[in-house]
Amino acid sequence: MIRGRYMRRHHGRHTNGNNVRPGVSPNHPMFSRYLNTVGFPPAQTVYYHWRHCYQPGHVWWTQPSHLQHRWSSFSTVRHPSSRPPRPPDPYNWSSWRQTEILPHTQPRRGLQLSAGLMDRSNSEPPKKRKRSSDWRQAGEKSQCSPERSPPKGSRNPKGSPEWLQNVTCTPVPPGKFPSSPNQSPSTPELKRHWEDLSHLCNAAPSVNGGRQKWPFDFSVMSYNILSQDLLCDNTYLYRHSHPPILDWRHRYPNIIKELEQHSADIMCLQEVQEDHYKQQIKPSLESLGYHCEYKRRTGLKPDGCAVVFKRERFSLVSCHPIEYFQRGIPLLDRDNVGLIVLLRPIDPHCSLTNICVANTHLLYNPRRGDIKLAQLAMLLAEISRVAQLPDSNVCPVLLCGDFNSVPWSPLYHFIRDSRLEYDGLPIGKVSGQEENPRGQRILSVPIWPRCLGISQQCLYESQTTDSDLRDLERAEPDGFTKASIEHCLKLTSAYSHYLKESSQPEITTCHSRTAITVDYIFYSAALGDVMAQAECSVPPEKGLQLLGRLSLVGEDELQKVNGLPNQHNSSDHLPLLTRFRLHPRAEQKHLQVS
Repeated sequence: MIRGRYMRRHHGRHTNGNNVRPGVSPNHPMFSRYLNTVGFPPAQTVYYHWRHCYQPGHVWWTQPSHLQHRWSSFSTVRHPSSRPPRPPDPYNWSSWRQTEILPHTQPRRGLQLSAGLMDRSNSEPPKKRKRSSDWRQAGEKSQCSPERSPPKGSRNPKGSPEWLQNVTCTPVPPGKFPSSPNQSPSTPELKRHWEDLSHLCNAAPSVNGGRQKWPFDFSVMSYNILSQDLLCDNTYLYRHSHPPILDWRHRYPNIIKELEQHSADIMCLQEVQEDHYKQQIKPSLESLGYHCEYKRRTGLKPDGCAVVFKRERFSLVSCHPIEYFQRGIPLLDRDNVGLIVLLRPIDPHCSLTNICVANTHLLYNPRRGDIKLAQLAMLLAEISRVAQLPDSNVCPVLLCGDFNSVPWSPLYHFIRDSRLEYDGLPIGKVSGQEENPRGQRILSVPIWPRCLGISQQCLYESQTTDSDLRDLERAEPDGFTKASIEHCLKLTSAYSHYLKESSQPEITTCHSRTAITVDYIFYSAALGDVMAQAECSVPPEKGLQLLGRLSLVGEDELQKVNGLPNQHNSSDHLPLLTRFRLHPRAEQKHLQVS
């Protein structure tokens, strides 16, 4: 009965009760050759599991632990379903993948197809392959990443950077797997230098009661490390990369080495895959002296945001995860999240104010600027609440993450200028990711509904009943009829977004379709901070001073290293690294030196 229930149609033919194509027996000598022909992993592997794990009458209620696959490079932890899995169809990749015997994405010839393309079991048969001479004349396109259209919402109208359009990875002969990462073609390392800005600030300690009060210097990193699950589902973005360097077994040591090398006091990480975080990343960072906080995306998304900090330099005051998904509000139906921590610096020589650190990864979709602004408003409202001081001011704030918006875009100006006039602004232009966005729907007024409980000043409103909210919406108070939003945080970008030497745009992310800046470190600039364009004659009492930053690069530098990811840089983003100075509180009269 169970076998009959799960009979499947494949390319217009029925399978029999044993999930074997009529006329083809698993004992037939051509069975393994047939599996190789249709593009499966090694036929011996499929045949072994089929013969030993699925026999007529055997019910697949659970998967024995000894049958779990060992391919960790492309595998991800999937959320188990409460329903029993179907028996695998030996002629259907999706069926084998659902049993989790075979990896989530295990191409035969390197990185070949994403999961979405492999699931198209009822699609039309592929076109015939061109003759070998035609294939070579076409430029010998790599087999590890065939040409196909990206998912909806991810196409870049400008296309890939000019220097990447003809870059492909080395073809792998049919029937063979890519070479090990150690045998990848050698590429030069990306050169980044430290920009020292400390000479522009007053470094002399203040004196109070005859005792010196030294400032507190610390470093901050923001880094999108590229979730392996997302990499495998979007392989068309990495067709320029040699397949072995996309293997997690190669990427993970590189990422940990990079984090350890920079040794930032605070690190804000995005696209941190939950299984990798629990099993590898968190234990490694804790062994290096870090405390780790993590928030996974909602729904079935396997990655999230992490904030880690050195235990010897900070203590955790509070942690505040934010879910942008709001049930019942159509505008906020995406699974992005944010994470805020309130940290207290550990310094025996002076009393220091708390620091509010926020990390987020906003929605990617370039055409949904309204969603991005609503997500950002939720984050800013929570920051304003967490960072509030007894005198109604806010403590120094660090806002890091992947904002999926370019410099000088309306969303960027909103963060930096604390205000945005959006009357007549198309939602496709909010993030600036597309020069000619398709669809010119205008931002509505207000952008988010009153029932969200956040004002147009990005502050939480007082709690009211449902009837009160309905009355307020009908009355349309002035604050919700004006096409403007604002926030109370005074934030500055730690990077200038242009290279000092060439005046070319800085790049923080690069793959086969784009090379732009979307990653930022915003901070509360103190009086006299170099990025606030003021003199540093007097040490500030509040806020942060930028002491230095790790330089970014332009497209020319990325061209020399074959873009991102490459042999030495294992993400499609570059880490942002800065150093700040926090001055002691001037109102402190007595210091207890331990």
